[in-house]
Amino acid sequence: MLSRGAVNGWALRGAARAGVQQRPPPFRGLHASPRTRSAMPSWVIDRYGRNDVLRFTRNMVFPIIHFPNEVIIKVHAASLNPIDLSMRSGYGATALNMKRDPLKLKSEDTEFPLTLGRDVSGVVMECGLAVSYFKPGDEVWAAIPPWKQGTLSEFVVASGNEVSFKPKCLSHTEAASLPYVGLTAWSAVNQVGGLNQSNCNGKRVLILGASGGVGTFAVQLVKAWGAHVTAVCSHDASKLMKRLGADDVIDYKSGNLEEQLKTLPLFDFILDNVGGSTEKWALDLLKKWSGATYVTLVTPFLINMDRLGVADGMLQTGFTVGSKTVKHLLKGVHYRWAFFMASGPSLDEIAELVDSGKIQPVIDEVFSFSEVPKAFQKLEGGHARGKTVINVISKK
Repeated sequence: MLSRGAVNGWALRGAARAGVQQRPPPFRGLHASPRTRSAMPSWVIDRYGRNDVLRFTRNMVFPIIHFPNEVIIKVHAASLNPIDLSMRSGYGATALNMKRDPLKLKSEDTEFPLTLGRDVSGVVMECGLAVSYFKPGDEVWAAIPPWKQGTLSEFVVASGNEVSFKPKCLSHTEAASLPYVGLTAWSAVNQVGGLNQSNCNGKRVLILGASGGVGTFAVQLVKAWGAHVTAVCSHDASKLMKRLGADDVIDYKSGNLEEQLKTLPLFDFILDNVGGSTEKWALDLLKKWSGATYVTLVTPFLINMDRLGVADGMLQTGFTVGSKTVKHLLKGVHYRWAFFMASGPSLDEIAELVDSGKIQPVIDEVFSFSEVPKAFQKLEGGHARGKTVINVISKK
């Protein structure tokens, strides 16, 4: 593995991930798997709706490498995220279908059968012609973007840029709980919020909705970087928050949350996993004119696209975020939206934090592959303490 310490090494590493070679790029075309089988077991949906739309099939089309920088992964474990519930119900279908087929090249205007699941931990089975960073047999983890076929299946295709070597200290079951929430938190805290190991020490960070998958990861991440962390959750999650390193734990059920937080010193950074009415008062908890930043993961982007169509939805979204950004900037604080971003290099950094013991998986419950509908019901019930994981094969 190339050293992360040198800029040259990073550039070369990125080139290897992207399939950049010194020779001319290989032929771009269909690359069929050499396997004789043409189908695999998978959980799919054929229409949007509630839990009854989930269907198990042994005849899902076996994945094919379409681009030279792709890999096929044998899925050992996957996990569920709130986005899986939303996608099952059709949330974001307009934007995701546009991303799946922007030029409308498909003969059939449908995304079904659709496999849900974004997280994967497994083993590389096959590599595209331009992949040099991975080889068959490598244990890897990844978070698959929502416009691609998901991981509740025996095999899944991913871009080499989305894949990273699995942390050595974790089982596949443990590893599958982290990629999507880890990358979502990383996007919010690091890429959008601007916090990192060199500038986070001593900063006061507030995390709203701290006991879910993204929240438990974010608490550990900023704590590993030296921040003072205030976590907001219900009372029954307070012990978990303390175990993960939170300095202060606020029970949002024990009284008026806004008034409780106003008794504390002002914050340098707020991560909002809750949305709703919190946005109306949370920004008042930031230090004014100090570069303090509020980042929310609850945005109307996909809702606008579904409701208004692509063009009008994007226009409305741009107007909303622009007006809010200017409004709060005039008050001395930064307002930002953050989204999940698939990134193998970011997972590399997360893996280092995991292997060093600074971040640990938080798993609420583990289900077998035959229990996927039951796992969805568990997630839909809410109040999870960490992640809901699916063991796709019996090996952990």
